[in-house]
Amino acid sequence: MSESLPRPADDASVGASIASDAYNSPLPFGLHRLVSGMNALGTVWILALMVLINLDVFGRNLLGVPVRGVTELVSLSIVGIVFLQLGDTLRTGRFTRADILLDRLKHTRPMLTDALHALYHTIGLALMVVILLASWAPLVESVRIREYVGAIGDFQAPVWPVRLITLVGLSVTALCFGLLAWMDLRRLASRRNGERA
Repeated sequence: MSESLPRPADDASVGASIASDAYNSPLPFGLHRLVSGMNALGTVWILALMVLINLDVFGRNLLGVPVRGVTELVSLSIVGIVFLQLGDTLRTGRFTRADILLDRLKHTRPMLTDALHALYHTIGLALMVVILLASWAPLVESVRIREYVGAIGDFQAPVWPVRLITLVGLSVTALCFGLLAWMDLRRLASRRNGERA
């Protein structure tokens, strides 16, 4: 928590260029390093899938021997990759939001922008918690019944690791939403104190 919030600039022209959100600041507790690492892991996973798909294509066309389980691994991997990279997408401000409205307001009504950001992040936190709670039972059931994709005797891959990655990604994203909301509220309080002074 050593990271400090950006201070409002004295010059109005310089202050207009400063974003009124938490996306340009590191997350507390070094969480930005964790989400960046998860994003990098997702990128490496994508590269591995590309290699696997190309090997399958070459194997089918040149040798007549396809790589078994490519379709199943790709379908599982897409879900895992999305949730691995979800937290970093939020941290860098690339989550879906009304940028046109917020970009206008942050220059004219920065306190309102902070309040809208805090509301957005709080709702996002609540949504992630709901999805997280709903995803717990499928993980437990997947482990219990030994759920897999593929066909017996050909290729089988367990489903529970991807479900676990989904829960980890949801947990980290929920934490990011909560910390961003907290940073927005701190920024809003700092602006209010500045105006009173």
